[in-house]
Amino acid sequence: MEQQNKNFSDDTSSLWRDTVHLPVFSSLKENKTTDTLVVGAGITGITAAYMLAKSGVPVMLIDADRIAGGTSGNTTAKITAQHGLIYDHLIRTIGEEKAGLYYQANKEALHWMGKHVSDRGIQCDYEIQPAVVYATTEQEEKQIEKEKEAYDRLGILGSMAHSIDLPLEIKNAIIMPGQAQFHPLMYLHELLADLVKLNVPIFEETLATDIQDPKSEPLVMTKQGFGIRCQHVLTCSHFPFYDNRFYFSRMFPERSYLIACETAGDPPDGMYISAGAPKRSIRGLRLNHKNYLLIGGENHKTGRGESMAVHYQRLAEFASVHFGLETAAAHWSAQDFTTLDQVPYIGRLANNNPRILVAAGFHKWGMTTGTLAAQLMTDLVLERVNSYAELFSPARFEAAPMLASFLVENMKTAGQLIKGKVSKPAPLDDHLQRDCGMIASLHGRKVGAYRDKHGDLTVVDATCPHMGCEVNWNQDERTWDCPCHGSRFKANGEVLDGPAKESLALLFSESDHQSKTQNT
Repeated sequence: MEQQNKNFSDDTSSLWRDTVHLPVFSSLKENKTTDTLVVGAGITGITAAYMLAKSGVPVMLIDADRIAGGTSGNTTAKITAQHGLIYDHLIRTIGEEKAGLYYQANKEALHWMGKHVSDRGIQCDYEIQPAVVYATTEQEEKQIEKEKEAYDRLGILGSMAHSIDLPLEIKNAIIMPGQAQFHPLMYLHELLADLVKLNVPIFEETLATDIQDPKSEPLVMTKQGFGIRCQHVLTCSHFPFYDNRFYFSRMFPERSYLIACETAGDPPDGMYISAGAPKRSIRGLRLNHKNYLLIGGENHKTGRGESMAVHYQRLAEFASVHFGLETAAAHWSAQDFTTLDQVPYIGRLANNNPRILVAAGFHKWGMTTGTLAAQLMTDLVLERVNSYAELFSPARFEAAPMLASFLVENMKTAGQLIKGKVSKPAPLDDHLQRDCGMIASLHGRKVGAYRDKHGDLTVVDATCPHMGCEVNWNQDERTWDCPCHGSRFKANGEVLDGPAKESLALLFSESDHQSKTQNT
């Protein structure tokens, strides 16, 4: 594993990105008008734009970065209604009827995707596979048994097993047949091609920052100062860019990690996930005449984990011990948000404002959830009845699960805020190595310092502009991560992920200083 340790400090890249080249679109350079603006070009936004355009609605799609640049390009790519041990939890917290609706909504999304792949003849390595949750302890074994009881109550087809097609010692497992896996970017490539044929305007590197006149004719403003006037706004970005409903306190962000190991034999059938911690997600993949095993897990709250190399190394050790795999061909990470009751927020931002729609908090199950979100939002725009609107409504309030989660998560956030304020970092000096960052003290001020590969130093204010928490340095991705609400920033302070809208204050940039000196 010595070579493995070395590789895990390098730049990350998913197999999906390495094997598909998505089309490139220009940024928005003028004011525009459309009927429906979709903000965020991951699976949710692309699918929603497709559904709306096919229904004859004039639609425009924008993204703050590149197409599928977030979770959709860094997923495990499982298409399933089995979201871990979710159904026993939902029955206990929101009731049997709503738990059943949750299953039906995801089942319909699974079927829509399968039918779309078949009808369109999309080549995206789509395979029907069973989804399996397995237990390795007696406590997890009992949880699996309760989940099977929930399946039976809800009429979900599923079976119990005491062995699985993996070299793991397990207590038991629950199997949901007829699920699927695929290559997400091959799939989205075809949807994008259809959008182009449907004359849908698509703009990359177009960051939406605010909405003016949200209740009449929304005007979405971009960072570059251009406006898009529309009748409806679909917020399909990683975190809602327009947040007047305090989503930062109603969701919590997590990072998770994935490695792809090339195997000599055929990969195992099935898509697997462990019932307990440490979380392990396992699936096979045949790609470009090679066989891979994808192993994911190591979830932690954003900004609160160890070095990414440590998380990747643990996955590599798991691959070595159980599968005899020694080298990772690729490794990557993703960020996901989870709601207080583990049910995504999909629908109208507020009951009294039908023009702003939101989809967020997919709890790491974005393939089916993103698709059902696209359908639900399309129905709302077209004023069609959707049986799942109430279940996923962002305006809902489920007292039992939400209050407890709200108190727990926000107490943890308060702890991170206090921890960041009372910590006393070392003074900034000249010993910071190249391509490294650190939290330091400069003239009594807490700052973030990064020295790039050329030796140039950049210093930013270490206080997150969202709610005043102190960021932490993520050496592996060269980002500043906020441990309170999950905002992430580039080394120079520019925003990567919300809820923060503003960049970290840039205090000093040696490269900029040298450039100005040369110009004068």
